[in-house]
Amino acid sequence: MSSNIAFNREAGVATIRLNRPEKKNALSIAMYAALGDAIETAERDDSVRVIFLCAAGESFTAGNDLADFANRPADGTSPAARFLSGLAQATKPVVAAVDGYAVGVGLTLLLHCDLVYASTRAKLRAPFVDLGLIPEAASTLLLPRLVGSLRAAEILLLGDVLDAERARELGLVNAVVPVSELEAHALSVCQRLAGKAPSAVAHTKRLLRNTSPTTMERMQQEFGIFAAQLASPEAREAIAAFFDKRPPDFKKLR
Repeated sequence: MSSNIAFNREAGVATIRLNRPEKKNALSIAMYAALGDAIETAERDDSVRVIFLCAAGESFTAGNDLADFANRPADGTSPAARFLSGLAQATKPVVAAVDGYAVGVGLTLLLHCDLVYASTRAKLRAPFVDLGLIPEAASTLLLPRLVGSLRAAEILLLGDVLDAERARELGLVNAVVPVSELEAHALSVCQRLAGKAPSAVAHTKRLLRNTSPTTMERMQQEFGIFAAQLASPEAREAIAAFFDKRPPDFKKLR
């Protein structure tokens, strides 16, 4: 794994930290490869319940390291594509803490996170068109769904900077917190998620991310999963805890 990506597993949370602060965490090919490895490792590890994305220094990421990318392919088999595909298909909830600049892929990868928290100094920008490029990470599909086509065009075509409050208003982040509290706040959310019933969380995430079925198809899909979950050890523990008037302990189900 690249020295510019730090990976740690503790108490059900896999923390993936961009660790190239001297370059504002600009993403190199090697970093993308390490990020792909980290996502795959977290997905395979049954002890990991939540994936936490964060960064060292005062920027989440300045985007791609353009010097590194200039003479390298950026197709569907690239390390960048592998990381983004892994993130998009992750079955475990992904929480991100965004401090400072989140540029280019730093913005678009957030569309594949389940919960996003930003510091008061966070600034999001998608300058792809200004670089003669197009947006990636399925952002041309996902962003209009999230913020509407007009606002998506404003973000992706004009490439203007969004401050943290504007990002929150648009629904790109869940909450804005002081810089000094950002990581602790996001990590506390990770820990809450890690204590919940894992397959119920995974099913709910998958249903939230799957936007293709009709209402009735979705309803039938939910009924089937609900019935299966009702018979699961997780549901039995939750129901028993309710009657015992105690918090459920899902950790013992690992």
